[in-house]
Amino acid sequence: MLTQNPAGLYAITDCSTNSTTDLLKKSELILNTGIALFQYRNKTEDKTQKKELALQLQALCQRYKTPFIVNDDLDLAASIDADGIHLGKNDIDISTARKSIGKKIIGVSCYNDIERAIVAEKCGADYVAFGSFFPSATKPDAVKADVELIIHSKNKLNIPVVAIGGITPENGKELIKAKVDYLAVINGLYSANETVIATQRYKNLFKNYV
Repeated sequence: MLTQNPAGLYAITDCSTNSTTDLLKKSELILNTGIALFQYRNKTEDKTQKKELALQLQALCQRYKTPFIVNDDLDLAASIDADGIHLGKNDIDISTARKSIGKKIIGVSCYNDIERAIVAEKCGADYVAFGSFFPSATKPDAVKADVELIIHSKNKLNIPVVAIGGITPENGKELIKAKVDYLAVINGLYSANETVIATQRYKNLFKNYV
């Protein structure tokens, strides 16, 4: 499925600072611009509320033909037939996820660890994510990655590479120039005063610097 969206903006929800109404409204505005991937990340809701919101966001993604990826909740991803799952360091392993969701997308957080990314690819990951590249409000204590890691990873890996962590339309330029495949953004989209304008600014990076 990633072959249909080989590069671009990867939006990740900010459920902690947005009401459900605002989250759905902003998500639709973002999706309507035409993005590559959309991830549902929710660390605050109970299981019932989390699933209800997931189904609403999934419906939006289906309307705008954007892959809907669930963050670290395999049961949820499988139960709603999501397009994929994103796994962190302390989540279930790739083989377990693959058995549960079949040929759907599996992404893996690799922080600043190229060896973890190499192993993830060998185990069947569809993409890997590195970061945080810049100071991040979502994860202020996250390990730091540098642009050289993108360059190195593109020489070592055959799967797409995602950059995440404090990315803005200004600092994202150097990541695009280093040939990263996707820019994953949370606050830059969901905390923006003008959602559509902010989304377009990120999208323009791929037009201007690829």
